[in-house]
Amino acid sequence: MQASDIGIDLGTASILVYIKGRGVVLKEPSVVAFDVDTNKIKAIGEDARLMLGRTPGTIVAVRPLRKGVISDYQVTEKMMKYFIQKAIGHRMFKKPRIAVCVPSGVTEVEKKAVEDATYQAGAREVIIIEEPIAAAIGAGIDIAKPCGNMIVDIGGGTTDIAVISLGGTVVSTSIKIAGDDFDEAISRYMKKKHNLLIGERTAEEVKIRVGCCFKRQDVEVMDVRGRNLVTGLPKTVQVTSDETEEALRETTSQIVEAIHSVLENTPPELSADIADRGIVLTGGGSLLRGLEDLICDRTGITTMTAEDPMTAVAIGTGKYVEFIAGYRE
Repeated sequence: MQASDIGIDLGTASILVYIKGRGVVLKEPSVVAFDVDTNKIKAIGEDARLMLGRTPGTIVAVRPLRKGVISDYQVTEKMMKYFIQKAIGHRMFKKPRIAVCVPSGVTEVEKKAVEDATYQAGAREVIIIEEPIAAAIGAGIDIAKPCGNMIVDIGGGTTDIAVISLGGTVVSTSIKIAGDDFDEAISRYMKKKHNLLIGERTAEEVKIRVGCCFKRQDVEVMDVRGRNLVTGLPKTVQVTSDETEEALRETTSQIVEAIHSVLENTPPELSADIADRGIVLTGGGSLLRGLEDLICDRTGITTMTAEDPMTAVAIGTGKYVEFIAGYRE
């Protein structure tokens, strides 16, 4: 088997690996659990995610990437090595060419860290690509054309907003507010309103099951279990989708404001294209109910979510390698 081109979406919440001709072969949470005493890795990915907030003193489950940036270099490198080997198996005669995507606002130092970690994990060539461009390719937009496309990629740690034309970014911004912040907002709300302390996994469950950011006709209800801050005992509280709307209001408005500021800085010709073609949402965070309606309501521009928002960036990263190869020829 010849070394294929690999695209990696190195996300704060999950890592996706795309292999040319095979599609997305691996999607796992970017969590690593290791033993503090021996410094040995106990589990990586889904197995480690199940340990979040549930580990004994000696074992720690961590996310080596924070806000789209490597916060723990060694652990990230080991994690990438593990995922690359898991995705392609051990039958490798030639090292693969790997494209990795990074948020559009990262510094050169942060980019270099990603590059080094990828080389260490076994790449023969590393291509760094900015997230919005990967998201646009993955969402099926032809980025080589001279017309403006607006993409909003809401991941776990960062939201990337960009206007793309002729294969490059014209205006872009990256804010450190995304899916994880939705979870935190729900946790804070539960603490303030219900005196209930919940873990990050529970908060995520609430977000996925009843979370919404635009008033709905039908109200959904969910039982949430946690620890009562007054008595210190376990307690169950009923939460409605309307309450999550209130909890998420501030966080979602910050994303809308960022979209607004990018639109303000967009050249008029491209603004006309965007008004015509609409805004495309990608990333796991875009699955939050009512987000399309909220952005549409505040900007007056039709907003739609890409077909498979979770894997768009990974697919785009993999296809970008092919795009570059074609471009070079």
